[in-house]
Amino acid sequence: MFEGLIAMTKKMRVPCLLLVVALFLSSAVPEVTHAQKPAAAAVQDDADFAEFVKKATTKPEFLSPLVDHLPKKAGVPTPKDVLGYHIGTEKKLTYVADQQRYFRALEKALPGRVKTEVAGKTEEGRDIMVLFVTSEANLKNLEVNRQNTRKIADPRGLTDAQVQQLIATTKPHYHISAGLHSQETNPPEAVIELAYRLAVSEEPYIKQIRDNVIVSITGVTDVDGRDRYVDWYYAYKIDEQYDGGENYGDVPYWGKYVFHDNNRDINYGVDSLRVHLNWYLNWVPPIWHDLHEAQTLLYTFSGQPPQNANLDPILYTELPFFATYEVNKLTSYGMPGVWHFGFVDMWSPGYLGFAAANHNGMLRMYEIFNQGGANTKKARLSGAQTQRQWFRPNPAPAGEVDWSIRNSINYAETGVLTALELTSKFPTMVVENFYKKSANAVKRGADKPPHGFVIPAGQRDQSQVDRVANLLRRQAIEVHRANTEIKVKEGTFPAGSYIVKLNQPYGPLAKTLIEKQNYPDPALTTYDDSAWSMGMASNVEIKTVDDKTILDAAATLLSADVVTTGATSGSGPVTIVKHNGSLNLITLRYRLKDVPMKGAKASFKVGDVEFPAGSLIVDAASDRVRKEIAALGLVATAATAAPSVETVDVDLPRIAVYTTWSSTEKPGWVRLAFDRWEIPYDLIHKDHVPAGANLRSKYDVILMPHQGNNGKSIVYEQPKLSKPVAYKKNDKFKSLGMYAETDDVRGGMGLAGAAEFQKFVEGGGVLLTLGIASYFPADFGIAKGVDAQSPAQGFYGPGPYVNSEILIPTHPTMFGYAQKTLPVRYAGGPLLQAGPPVGSEQPASTAPDRPQIVARFTGGEAGLLSGLMRNPDQIRNRPMVVDAPSGKGRVIMFANNPIYRWQTFGEHGMVFNALMFWNDMGAAGAAKPSTAAQ
Repeated sequence: MFEGLIAMTKKMRVPCLLLVVALFLSSAVPEVTHAQKPAAAAVQDDADFAEFVKKATTKPEFLSPLVDHLPKKAGVPTPKDVLGYHIGTEKKLTYVADQQRYFRALEKALPGRVKTEVAGKTEEGRDIMVLFVTSEANLKNLEVNRQNTRKIADPRGLTDAQVQQLIATTKPHYHISAGLHSQETNPPEAVIELAYRLAVSEEPYIKQIRDNVIVSITGVTDVDGRDRYVDWYYAYKIDEQYDGGENYGDVPYWGKYVFHDNNRDINYGVDSLRVHLNWYLNWVPPIWHDLHEAQTLLYTFSGQPPQNANLDPILYTELPFFATYEVNKLTSYGMPGVWHFGFVDMWSPGYLGFAAANHNGMLRMYEIFNQGGANTKKARLSGAQTQRQWFRPNPAPAGEVDWSIRNSINYAETGVLTALELTSKFPTMVVENFYKKSANAVKRGADKPPHGFVIPAGQRDQSQVDRVANLLRRQAIEVHRANTEIKVKEGTFPAGSYIVKLNQPYGPLAKTLIEKQNYPDPALTTYDDSAWSMGMASNVEIKTVDDKTILDAAATLLSADVVTTGATSGSGPVTIVKHNGSLNLITLRYRLKDVPMKGAKASFKVGDVEFPAGSLIVDAASDRVRKEIAALGLVATAATAAPSVETVDVDLPRIAVYTTWSSTEKPGWVRLAFDRWEIPYDLIHKDHVPAGANLRSKYDVILMPHQGNNGKSIVYEQPKLSKPVAYKKNDKFKSLGMYAETDDVRGGMGLAGAAEFQKFVEGGGVLLTLGIASYFPADFGIAKGVDAQSPAQGFYGPGPYVNSEILIPTHPTMFGYAQKTLPVRYAGGPLLQAGPPVGSEQPASTAPDRPQIVARFTGGEAGLLSGLMRNPDQIRNRPMVVDAPSGKGRVIMFANNPIYRWQTFGEHGMVFNALMFWNDMGAAGAAKPSTAAQ
């Protein structure tokens, strides 16, 4: 039959492929229409819901035949039965505990179809829950199906017959997650009703989904943030008007450290995000569908350029296949504003749901229209979203539209049900593609160079090398340790070197994370970072190996994270700890805070051992000191006497981290790093810097992280409203007031606060500013002799790695950095101008009252190491680190952002050095008040 039809298409000049696809779609599975009513008498529609959804939907075209009714089944509670309201009721948002209470009630009523599990805990101790819903037969077979899926994810050693058997008998696992971004309020509501429909409905297409697909749902991804946002909504936003009246914005904190960046944590540094990764790696569902809010009216991700070429080409056919089907179906229901191109690209691997694409599965993503609450509001739609294009055949209506949260839920559920329906029609295709992508990954690493990476042993800081190996292992990438010396065309590497062999299922992910990012088209923008090269980010050497013999190198697979034990050689009453760049040096200093230490101002030798400047000299050799050195992987020597070298006291400063209320996330990454390296600090904000604050009496160092847009945004923050907007603990809204408190989040420090910072510096304090925050001391005259400008039009630098040159290697911020040049991430900070002139290597000691350029960007095309930067000449020879003395104190300004997400470990040391040697920067260094913490 097919041969005759194909011949006919040639006469009719119809593309053969289109006909074959149409035949495949029509013949693969018997057609199931949504109009068919369930045959089982036990299920009938909920009349109350039908009336509700019609009223709650603002226009008929914003509703579909998939969700205009709700089945009722005897003995099974609907969401309203447990929560007291229908999903999508105006001014109703659901707390996580209530969502989980409903999921457990559904499981209790239908234990043969529904199962819940706790994947882990959040930073605040809340449960992260996953719900499974599928047929009775599939649920009984759930663990077997998981094991089979894991075998498909790593098909090495399977015979062809075993592969075919697995493909034929394994059900595709489709995972859905909601509520990663807390102000995106509708997805956690939608999945409650979705779970109920999938569990209860006897409509043929849903029965087909249950029979052919295992569905899992993470009802809320950021559990802590969801509850905090719901509290904020009920406290302030529930009565907001959307007709030009006051808007109470977003709650200042979501999770403990970050909010929107929880979808940018490429190395899974945040504990709760690692829970989701570990859950994924345990189940390896071939599809992970992440539900978001932003675009009008529903955007379904189709994988547009720029694309990561390391991902299997099959993925780039699957994504548009699903997206186009969804656009087709929702458009056929008359729902406007559904589209699939022109928003998110496939370049950065750092989004949470990209765990699926990174592990040979499929990331799917929606952006659904809503505006951060559950109020019906006037939405004014205009621009491209209201214009017809090839990927948007039925655009959103232009002009003013009443929009309710129920509208959003209708779109979300209709889209997901359509995606699940498509999966149920082609379950074998989904599983087979998952297998092929996994098998292709293994084959590609075996057949095509590069065949591996080597992280050589013997680098200056083994703890940093270990961290890279452990970060790779965190994402299930196999890392080996060489048993003997390795000889390949690229060089000879010592035993103990780490090897990443690319003939493994996650070889493409290793390649993505490690290699230089060669951006494919400079004319294209990208949604997030353009580079993340792991070796550059960690200041660790990683060698790319094209020599295929690396695959046969004698090496042992690491089965657990590596933690190299430090060592103290020799004997004697004095312990000398080498400053080899290890970030653990500052942890050692704080763990031994009661032990006096000195730091060497210059390099020196003890016997034949070279010790760099900044090495710590401890007039003690106790078991406690040795124990901490060993635990932190440091290198030390015990000597009979202190070395003959000029030293300074390594005093412990009293530290504050300054945050604005409008931008708490970037300081959150600094807080995370400080907590992990055990650096104590106070978190302060505008309320702590009023006139007369006397900051110098409280703190020695104030660190102002990268935040805001410029200096003015840090000083003035947000305009005040007609009433105060408090963020404080209270009995009614228990999630508020976490991490900081204020009577009013609006306003800012103002000029009085800026003046207090100036007094702090001139009185002997050290102000450290990172990235954008470095506009502040320049714009407000706190850093004398330093100007800050923005790049000129035409410049574009979305987080590339660039080259920098260390001009004053003896400056304490550069202790532990042995090289002349250093890769750093370009953070979008200011273009600084400082005296002495750019390019001068004049030491700080010869010009104590003038700002010194400690390091600078080299700029130009040659200075672009990884990623994308347009017009890189604009940063040529621009200062990167400036030390600006002022009065008795100083400002250390970083145009880079040394503590960026959980990523730029190679730059962290600059900040940690500045903390340890805060009052040892030069002749004009800060005085040492007797109140300094010891």
